[in-house]
Amino acid sequence: MYIPKDYLTTDKEEILNFIRTYSFATIITVKDNFQTASHLPFVVTETENEIILTSHFAKINSQWTQITDNNVLVVFTEPHAYISPKHYDSEMSVPTWNYMAIHVYGKGKIITEQYKSFAILEAMINNFEKEYKNQWDKLPFSYKTKMLNGIVVFQIVVTNIQAQKKLSQNKKETERQKIISTLENSPNGSEKTIAEMMKQIKAPLF
Repeated sequence: MYIPKDYLTTDKEEILNFIRTYSFATIITVKDNFQTASHLPFVVTETENEIILTSHFAKINSQWTQITDNNVLVVFTEPHAYISPKHYDSEMSVPTWNYMAIHVYGKGKIITEQYKSFAILEAMINNFEKEYKNQWDKLPFSYKTKMLNGIVVFQIVVTNIQAQKKLSQNKKETERQKIISTLENSPNGSEKTIAEMMKQIKAPLF
């Protein structure tokens, strides 16, 4: 994606934390010049040499057949806020939008081994609702196998990450403070989150 230099984010830990927090993402594949997208929850893990995303498709969703053909794109984005030009000192201003977005590229691999598939599913349970693990453990193996047969578990070995954090870094500090004040007093949870994100960065002083 196009990322102006003021908004480029390269801090790996910040990027991974964003993915963990906003883990319901869009996976995009291309086949025969046609784009297909699905919305899935992802778990991200980091080894010494790799970053890996894991998830699963419903088997009836044929997009799973495309993830090994070419690199796939997974888009993580969630909090965003409209920014009114009323916050700027100059009347020669226009509205904009503040947000953070992560584009993750990688090579997909279908997991066919049953024990690996169960391990990935249980990692998702521990990630999203650890308390459910006790109930999961009590389910009959035949039932869990039947559920497993209805999905396709996969992983993506990450080859490239592009991260953009657009939080009015190019504005005067007085303007930024007016934006923060407006957003943190908003009833909209996404706007409140953007205000908190803006507080955590050091923007250039003008």
